[in-house]
Order: sequence, then C-alpha cells, then structure tokens
Amino acid sequence: MARRYDTNDATDRTTGLREAASAVRRGELVVLPTDTVYGIGADAFTSEAVADLLDAKGRGRNMPTPVLIGSPNTLHGLVTDFSEMAWELVDAFWPGALTLVARHQPSLQWDLGDTRGTVAVRMPLHPVAIELLTEVGPMAVSSANLTGHPAPEDCDAAQNMLGDSVSVYLDGGPTPGNVPSSIVDVTGKVPVLLRAGALSAEELRKVVPDLEVAN
Repeated sequence: MARRYDTNDATDRTTGLREAASAVRRGELVVLPTDTVYGIGADAFTSEAVADLLDAKGRGRNMPTPVLIGSPNTLHGLVTDFSEMAWELVDAFWPGALTLVARHQPSLQWDLGDTRGTVAVRMPLHPVAIELLTEVGPMAVSSANLTGHPAPEDCDAAQNMLGDSVSVYLDGGPTPGNVPSSIVDVTGKVPVLLRAGALSAEELRKVVPDLEVAN
C-alpha cells in the first residue's frame, strides 16, 4: 500500500523524507516533486529498481532514465571528459531546468537502460528533491506518468497513474509548470541543444555562444 506525505506540513515532511529515503535504499520507487513536473525515482545504482521504474511507466530500455543529483560536486564521480563549457552551463543554470547529456564514468555499476555510455543528469531547483537526493545520492528519475500520458503537475495525477507501484509519494503541491527541462549534449567539442524546454537556445548561448541546435 502506497504512503503519501504532505511536504508542506513540517511534521509530514520530516516523516515523508525519512520514509522515502528508506524506500529508495530498499530498492523501491518513490514519487517526488521537482521544479518542472513530478518525477518517479529509484536508486540509480540498483538495477532491479530502475527496471521496476521503467515497468511502472510502461517504458522500454531504449528510453534510458535520467539521473538527478543534489549537488554539482556529485558530477565528479559520475561523468568523464566534462568540458569547460559544460561546467559553465552547470555554474549558470544549476540547480534548474537544464539536463546535460555527458559520458559517464565507465567504472560505474549501474543500468539505466540503453545509454551507450552516456547519462542525462540534472540538479533540480526544488528543496524537497534536493533534500532527498542529498540523503540518498544519485537517483534515476523520470516524469511520474504512464508513457504516452501527460507529465503530472500534482501528486494526485501521479498517484492516479502509478498507484501502488510506488511505495512513497511526496506531495509538494502543484509544480511551477509542466515545461520540461532543456537537454544539452555536452559529449562533443560543441554543446548541442537536443530539446528546448524551460531554457531557450538564446538563453543558453549567453553562456555558451557556440551552442548548436539539433535538427
């Protein structure tokens, strides 16, 4: 039976974050608010939990799960060949609605799907998300919806779709909007905008003027 906690209530928030962290460590799924939409998350290093996440969404391995982190410093243990321009994007837009696709450390023992050696990573601008991520470390997180359905902007919508496949729901109220993060590929010499979301190409080019836009 799924448990739900109101993170706008101080007591519920403390209990909810503790229960969510315990669930993640047990390899279970949690739903959490972010600065874009609600996400469904699992321990990034527990392959079975990530597989359960994909199953809960009805999503295939061909659409690997992004990773959320609670601090830019966490990147040092996750990615390799991270360029100066990539760090400039981190400094300018994290925490926030920017996802970076980078090459992950080949030594990492994780299975996020068919990533081909890369990881899509982001630090969200949401206090509940950051607190949970700081407690448990990197989490595989995808939008908390069934594949093909709208991404949820409140906890009710997420719970109506995912039900008891999730152990703990953290209800932070409505999210600021349903605009997804922008995705920039930083695996090459020049950053490439793969998806324009909350950040436009013009905004990103103020930091990295050489940014290209994928066709």
